Amino acid sequence: MKLYNTLNRKKEEFRPITEGKVKMYACGPTVYNYIHIGNARPAIVFDVLRNYLEYKGNDVTFVQNFTDVDDKIINRAAEENISAKEVADKYIKAYFEDAKALGVRPATIHPRVSENMPAIIDMVDRLIKNGKAYERDGNVFYKVENFEEYGKLSGQNIEDLKSGARVAVDEDKDSPLDFALWKAKKEGEPYWDSPWGPGRPGWHIECSAMSTSLLGDTIDIHGGGQDLIFPHHENEIAQSEGACGCRFANYWVHNGYLNIDDEKMSKSKGNFFTVRDIAKKYDLQAVRLFMLMAHYRSPLNFSEEQIIQADNALERIKNAKRNFTYLLDKTTDKEMTDEEKAFVESLKDVRTEFEAFMDDDLNTADAISVVFKLIRDANSLLNEDSSRQAVEETSALFDTLTGVLNIGYDFDTILEDEILALIDERQAARKNRDFARADEIRDSLKARGIELMDTREGVKWKKI
Repeated sequence: MKLYNTLNRKKEEFRPITEGKVKMYACGPTVYNYIHIGNARPAIVFDVLRNYLEYKGNDVTFVQNFTDVDDKIINRAAEENISAKEVADKYIKAYFEDAKALGVRPATIHPRVSENMPAIIDMVDRLIKNGKAYERDGNVFYKVENFEEYGKLSGQNIEDLKSGARVAVDEDKDSPLDFALWKAKKEGEPYWDSPWGPGRPGWHIECSAMSTSLLGDTIDIHGGGQDLIFPHHENEIAQSEGACGCRFANYWVHNGYLNIDDEKMSKSKGNFFTVRDIAKKYDLQAVRLFMLMAHYRSPLNFSEEQIIQADNALERIKNAKRNFTYLLDKTTDKEMTDEEKAFVESLKDVRTEFEAFMDDDLNTADAISVVFKLIRDANSLLNEDSSRQAVEETSALFDTLTGVLNIGYDFDTILEDEILALIDERQAARKNRDFARADEIRDSLKARGIELMDTREGVKWKKI
């Protein structure tokens, strides 16, 4: 398998550090709001990468963090008059609901910044001792000039960066390029004790510390969106390699940008949509398929026309699944015809073609075209008079290929008792005039494929 490595700007044969085992880290969301449709793309991309690596026989340890210590969370806590932890807990729970609705499996480990302070403080301490960082009035800054390879991921030249940088008025740094590893406590903010006084970590240090503590000094794959290449991932390299003196990640994988109707997503433009906003209008399974029908590194344009096309394609896949189920029930164990034998033999080539596309830098777009070719060929050959063996072998391959991509299946296995409990909670919220919570429950259920209907007989629900 080849992956495009941002570090070396070319496709490279993927060879894990330990054969059969893959250590992968991807940057997760800052949990101050519901995830937006742009967040959905890396979630889906790295979910499929993980699935395919496992399909290839690898044991994958996948770490995706939650940033639960951040200015945006502190501000949201003040707005809602609750604690920062309550804000984080609320939106982490919502993330898992939305991810599930998108067919995204939970990572092996989801570390939270607030629960990994010892690892963060230890890495900052090592950077100071290694001459890569300095303390000033309770703040700790990374000294960029002391890391000779700074800029190697993004291709930035350190002199050009220095000439274009400015020092913030309230920061007493040696250089405008230096960035915060630890921030001294401010009134009203959450804080932790450290050797440099009470405070909280800077944004970049958290991923370096959590990746290292959970996966070791060197990992196989580090992933995220293109927008994170600089400065976040560049700073991660400087921190991790400055602390351990070894390579941080062997492969850097980045997905392309997502635009809305050919424009960058922005609240000021009125084209900012959360996954829950999208779920009110579109099937999130179609959103997943839409994301995978383009190469992950290509820019992607989200539009109603594109989603409608994806929804139609999704229906073809679901119809194929239903048809296989029907034929497995109707066909008998009679011997295969010569035509069926030839078709079953050709399934090996179908699998090989699918793998060839996926091996070529996770080319899901062309891999999906193989799935549709399989559907067309199966529809033209298989019927109620076919042998069960021909149907079984074709259906098994269809399930395998669509399973790697996780398309065409019911993602959510929400139980009736859970639905009824949430309906009761929504009714209680409405009685208490907590309409925001009531709407949140309704939208959450809709994102998971459950529609609520308020009737004279009470609240009814149905799967959509």
